[in-house]
Parts: sequence; structure tokens; C-alpha cells
Amino acid sequence: MNYKQYRRCLIGLLLISLAGLGVLGYEEIRDRIPDSYTQTEGEPSPVHSDFFITEEIIPGLTEASVNAYASEGYTIAYKLLGIIPLKEARVEVIKPTYVIPGGVPIGIYMETEGVLIIGTGEVTGMDGLNYEPAYRIVQRGDYIQAVNGQAISDKEELIEAVNAGGNEDVVLDLDRGGEQIQVKVEAVQTAREEYKLGIWVRDNTQGIGTLTFLTEDGKFGALGHGVNDVDTGTLLEISEGALYDTNIIDIKKGEKGTPGELSGLIRYRQELICGQLTENTPVGIFGTGEGRIYEKVEAQRLQVGYKQEIELGEAFVRSAVSGEVKDYQVEILEVHRKDEDMNKGIILKVTDPELLNLTGGIVQGMSGSPIIQNGKLVGAVTHVFVQDSTKGFGVFIENMLEHVSL
Repeated sequence: MNYKQYRRCLIGLLLISLAGLGVLGYEEIRDRIPDSYTQTEGEPSPVHSDFFITEEIIPGLTEASVNAYASEGYTIAYKLLGIIPLKEARVEVIKPTYVIPGGVPIGIYMETEGVLIIGTGEVTGMDGLNYEPAYRIVQRGDYIQAVNGQAISDKEELIEAVNAGGNEDVVLDLDRGGEQIQVKVEAVQTAREEYKLGIWVRDNTQGIGTLTFLTEDGKFGALGHGVNDVDTGTLLEISEGALYDTNIIDIKKGEKGTPGELSGLIRYRQELICGQLTENTPVGIFGTGEGRIYEKVEAQRLQVGYKQEIELGEAFVRSAVSGEVKDYQVEILEVHRKDEDMNKGIILKVTDPELLNLTGGIVQGMSGSPIIQNGKLVGAVTHVFVQDSTKGFGVFIENMLEHVSL
């Protein structure tokens, strides 16, 4: 290969590389633009801050001008350098939304939809030998919904149904990731009139968290993330549950590599119930509040702020970790409006000296604490940075509000 050919080859490779980088850059810019927005009537349109991106507003069919957005919304067409089409984002325009911010601790009790399998193990039969009858037949995360055609809802019913089957093979109706399947397990007799499947199960869970908001018609949202099983890591499917009045009795401060934790006293008494749980989702738990919960929160409503309104800089987290509801200063460091993980759209840092002294930053149990900026409720705390307890993630409040009727 002579010099000219070598030079042409290098130039060709360079052009191919630049084209590849251009494609990657295009996709990266495109992915940073949300697919949709929610805008409060009368508020400014969403603005993308990238210098190289231009925006064109396309009114809906019923709009006569840009002042008529409130009828059905509109579309924003984004272009790179005013020439190359990037994406069209739909903007839904709604009337101002108001909710009552929480910040108070809550005790949580949930019962699973069926009985959750968390693993299998060996059992010792009456012959003295060890067996693992369910090995590779059931899976962690399966929900047992029926035994030999008999519906079950808790561990006691499961044990009774297996024992009632005696030496016969046990047919289990399972929910496996939303798919309904049947499996057959040969029960092992371990004692007189006692049979076992070698399955470890769970039918309820409990813990503490923080109330995020109440609506005027009594609906609530809390936690900002779902309740997952500690062994399988899967989102729990619940049949029912309740919120209980609780008090913080101890705070373990967060340190580098070790998240802190709130310890609360939960008394599972009927008179201390302050809400009924109906839904466990990736962005929080939801249900209907009852009388006691309204005694714990301030009655002042706040307007909801949407993701495009969130700014970098000062904000506040509302929490009752000190024993009374207070707003603590934080700094919003990053906002990822097109993040695949909706629980981590906001990155914040605790700057308030009082909260840092109390907790070291964000600790377990603070999940659900309202994030307030410019007088609006914009999100809720969800997770803490394990290596830096002063930092944490938050979810956009609009993602939580999708699960309640307003």
C-alpha cells in the first residue's frame, strides 16, 4: 500500500468514526428529552436548556393560539440545530393540583396475594433420610395461590392443605411473574399425619416509612418506592394491608458504607390504624387514609410542581425525625427527566446542619419524605447513597400521583 492509499484509508476510518460518534451523540441527546410532560394551566411551557436544540410548539386541533393550551394540550417538536428532527413530546395541560404534604412516620403492614416462596430446603422423612421435594420445581418469587384446587391465603392454610393431602402428590397453583402455572410436588411424611414440601414461604411483611401526601378526598401516597421482599428482591403482590400510627424511638446515623436507619414503635392495634393499603407499586404504596392520619399532618395544601419545573439548587425535605414536622434544607444536584429508573430522577444532598446532626443525612425510614421547592411539592426521597449518606435519590411527585384519583 502506497502513501496515498494509506492516507485515504486513514481518512475513511476517521470519517466512519466521526459518523459513529455523531449517531451516538444524536441518540444521547434524543434520550435526554422526555416523551411527555404535564404542565399546570397558566405556567410556562417546558423549555429544554441545550443550546443546540430548538423547539417548535404544535397546537392541538382545538387550539387557536398558544394561549389556548388548556383545552387539550399540545406537542413540542424538537430539532437538532434547527434542522435534524429529534423527537416530539406531548404536553398535557391540567388545572393546578393541590395535595397535603406528609413527612410523618407510618407503620406498614402488608399481607401477600397468596403465599410467597422465598426458597427451598431439605426435610427429614420418617425413614431418617433427607429429601428436597420442591427443588427445581418451584422458584423463588412464585406465589402459591391454591393447593389441590383449594385457595389459600396464608401459611396456616398452606400447612393444613398439604397435611390433608396425605401421601398423594400435591398440586400447586402458582403465579410466576404474572403467568398462572401448575406444578406437582411429592410431599414427604416427616411425622405422623405431618407432611412437608421443603418450601420456605412468607405471607406478610411490616416496617416503617414516611407519608408523602394526602389528597383532599382521603387518598394517600407514601415511600416513593415499592415494598420488595427482602429475600427474593421482587415487588410484593399484596392482598391487603394497613398503615399504623407510629413514633420514632431511635435514630442510627448514616456513615460511609453503612446506611442509617429510623427505628419506630408500631403497635398493631385496631384503634391505631390510620389508613388502608390497596396498592404496592414501583413508585410507592397507595390507599385511603383514616381519621388518625389527619391529626398528624399539617392541613396546609401545596401545589404540585412537575419535573420540568425543578431547578438545581435549594429545596427542602419535610420530615418528623426530630419528633415534630420540619422542613430541612437540601440542594438538588441533578434532575434526570428521562431516566429509566423513575425512583432516581432527582439527586439531592442534605445541607441542613440540624438534620445532618440528627441523622447524618438520609436514612432508611425517611423514604417518602416530601421534596419541596419554590413552594411546590415536586418529589419524594427514595434511596440513600450507601457511600455518602448526605446524598440520596428522589422520585418525581407526578409519577406517584398517577396512582391516585384527584
